[in-house]
Amino acid sequence: MQQTFETWITPIMIGGLILFMGFIIWDLAKKSNAGRFGTLMLFVVLGAGILGYVFKVVITWALENGGGV
Repeated sequence: MQQTFETWITPIMIGGLILFMGFIIWDLAKKSNAGRFGTLMLFVVLGAGILGYVFKVVITWALENGGGV
């Protein structure tokens, strides 16, 4: 039962954390009056860490399921 719960809740909570970090970046851009270019740069630079994590998850899943190159 606990393993099933952890299997379901972990991706949901990580997804929620990623959405929350996106909100934090947006709020930071709004409060600092960053403008369009500044907001874009904040999302690109600060979002790169999130994107790296997502790539890691996808690559790990592909390798574990025999979908590797």
